[in-house]
Amino acid sequence: MSLDLICVLVFVAIGRSVHDHGLRAAGIASTAWPFLSGLAVGWTVVAVTRRGFVSLAGGALVCISTVAIGMLLRVVSGQGTAFAFVVVALGFLGLAMLGWRLFAAGFRHLRTRDRIRAGW
Repeated sequence: MSLDLICVLVFVAIGRSVHDHGLRAAGIASTAWPFLSGLAVGWTVVAVTRRGFVSLAGGALVCISTVAIGMLLRVVSGQGTAFAFVVVALGFLGLAMLGWRLFAAGFRHLRTRDRIRAGW
């Protein structure tokens, strides 16, 4: 779960840096809160539906929730969105959030295979 948080914070930091908005804590918090709210909702949905936090299905729910609620809250709070921003957010967060889960799944598979080969 903490890797999802890191994904969101890296996304925000890159965006603020690219657009020359600076990396001060207040600015990062101002940009991040809508996405962090969406992330919290996504984690809650995954917990309530008892999907694994590390599963791809759980990751997809978390990612979609993060982007959808994050964008909605940006609009409501007057921060605005653009179609390209939605696409970039979904692409970056999708790759990052699903990417670490794919890596973890591959690692678990290799560990299981090695244990079977070792006779554990």
